[in-house]
Amino acid sequence: MSALDRSHDPGRTSWVSSANGHPEFPIQNLPYARVKHGNTPGAIAVAIGDEALLLPAAIEAGWGNDLPPGALCVGMSALNVFAGRPPTEWRAVRLALSDALSDPDWEPRLRPALRSRAALEHLVPFQIYDYTDFYASMFHATNVGLMLRPDNPLLPNYKWVPIGYHGRASSIVISGSPVRRPRGQTYPPAASVPTFGVSRSLDYELELGIFLGGRNPLGTPVPASEAAARIFGVCLLNDWSARDIQSWEYQPLGPFLAKNFATTISAWVLTADALLPFRVPMPARAVSDPEPLEYLRVPNDWTIAADLEVELATAKMRDHGDAAMTVSRVQFDQAMYWSPAQLITHHASNGCNLYMGDLLGTGTVSGPTPASRGCLLERTWRGTEPLMLPNGESRKFLEDGDEVVFRGTCRAPGAVTIGFGECRGVVVPA
Repeated sequence: MSALDRSHDPGRTSWVSSANGHPEFPIQNLPYARVKHGNTPGAIAVAIGDEALLLPAAIEAGWGNDLPPGALCVGMSALNVFAGRPPTEWRAVRLALSDALSDPDWEPRLRPALRSRAALEHLVPFQIYDYTDFYASMFHATNVGLMLRPDNPLLPNYKWVPIGYHGRASSIVISGSPVRRPRGQTYPPAASVPTFGVSRSLDYELELGIFLGGRNPLGTPVPASEAAARIFGVCLLNDWSARDIQSWEYQPLGPFLAKNFATTISAWVLTADALLPFRVPMPARAVSDPEPLEYLRVPNDWTIAADLEVELATAKMRDHGDAAMTVSRVQFDQAMYWSPAQLITHHASNGCNLYMGDLLGTGTVSGPTPASRGCLLERTWRGTEPLMLPNGESRKFLEDGDEVVFRGTCRAPGAVTIGFGECRGVVVPA
């Protein structure tokens, strides 16, 4: 791929020894996170092996002197301003980091700026002003439709328009944050009137989150040819869902309180440049499917070759030291009907102004088999096929004390494997 540069070189190694051969954070990755540091409101750090480079300290040590002056805003307390800079500057910063972390001459100056990743306290990496969640996996949409409308599982608009809803940015939390079981209005099957109380059908949703860079003024669409350039980076995302609340409230206007009580994201943002070796063409559509409308035709469209998995550990499993159960595994690139660029260009097609730091969720990532379904609603087929755990417990939906962990890995021939880190949350009582 012509866009690859020396930062992608599989032979490049780092003087940070733990990075060499690291399964997630080799020098070819270099993702960003926002961390607590001293008395500052936050600092941007870059993962390198088992350690992280604090960028404010690196800049004080002289790193970045050759960068365009505006690019050094990467050392600010959140990533928004940097994400608003041109993609050429995103690339220049990545190259400067890769060069310095591979050059032993930089070790004496930068080693004092390193911290153990395990000791970091993470913050949400952006000031997120808007969050939109899509429904871009046809396998997921079809499965949900089969449960609700067996004779008409996939509504006629699905193959024409990327479906989404506006979530709530204020309830996005960082990996490791507890997730409190929500309360809401439900209509149990045997009841004659709805009731208000604790949700009994709490679920996770395995997704990727797409952080946007740049901005388009209100009233100005993002053309399909420019949409991919708006992708700053990607994370793992868990769109926690209260299915019993959702099934009662979602008609006629879609999700509301069933999905805005918590959304967990992983701490590290994998940059668009780090993901270049893992771009692959979108899966071919069925011959009977319609061609996308003109505004959704992205030149040389692509998706990301990523293997995603879900692990579940109950409180009893953790108390006994039992390993978590892998509930599902799915290939992101094989699961999606709409591409990341199509989500962006459709979102802005009516003139919606998208800002740097805005977050788009892909929607639940599900594949064609039961073992590749990205939520318990599908995995247990609405609770009718309970999930049996190794210790004899079973789950239709999540119980208090359950811990859900998402992991993701990008692999490609000739490229060094990189990972996302984890997206973790424990359910706590209402």
